[in-house]
Amino acid sequence: MSFGDFSARFKQAKGDDKASDKPYDHAESYRIRAKILGVLICDARNSAARTLEDCARLLNVAPETVESWEHGEQVPDLAQLELLAYYLDVPISHFWGSDLMDADRTQKLHTQGEYMALRHRMIGALLRQAREEAQLSVEDVSQQSGIPAEQLAAYEVGDAPVPMNEMYVLSNVVRKNMDYFMETTGYVGELLQIREEWKKFMSLDEDVRRFAANPQNYGFIKIAMMFSQMPVEQLRKVAEGMLDITM
Repeated sequence: MSFGDFSARFKQAKGDDKASDKPYDHAESYRIRAKILGVLICDARNSAARTLEDCARLLNVAPETVESWEHGEQVPDLAQLELLAYYLDVPISHFWGSDLMDADRTQKLHTQGEYMALRHRMIGALLRQAREEAQLSVEDVSQQSGIPAEQLAAYEVGDAPVPMNEMYVLSNVVRKNMDYFMETTGYVGELLQIREEWKKFMSLDEDVRRFAANPQNYGFIKIAMMFSQMPVEQLRKVAEGMLDITM
């Protein structure tokens, strides 16, 4: 039975019960809802290219449990579903909707292919720019990295992706850190940047994190940001003025 069959059957059952005096069959309603939810979970998992084992490890359950959810034999609770939505990168409302992600999945695969090709060209262009800024020839970089000049030329025009172990060496040769080559715009770049910023935030002392997270302290943070951008001489005058006030 397809997802459409389940949905239509559920709506028909609701209509039939309203049109007759027959008691509403709650057990059948729950069973059909479980089947619909199972199809939506399976759809989201396949769209995210995750396995049953991946989801099971995340939720600390057996793979058979996740499989039983997808078959509608068992049903996850809300907390499990929320974590699953986060992991599979879908809105939680997906699980009580009626739309599958098959069409979106095809579009995502196409978009991902375009993104990868574009990033290879961008990384290659940055590599060439960094090499020229360092006043190095392709042959110079080849000699220092041990990578054939022909391969470097392919990297610089984006015809071939740069393996990460070679990328690390090349960044040192052209005297750039890895941040120079990283994506900083678009959805992927913004997400990576947010994660890096969150990592730095969590490394702060607990009292500093608590202070920064309190909305009432945003004014103090803005003042600190303003001070950090002031020229040294102007900042010194502000400090002297504050000292005069307190004396």
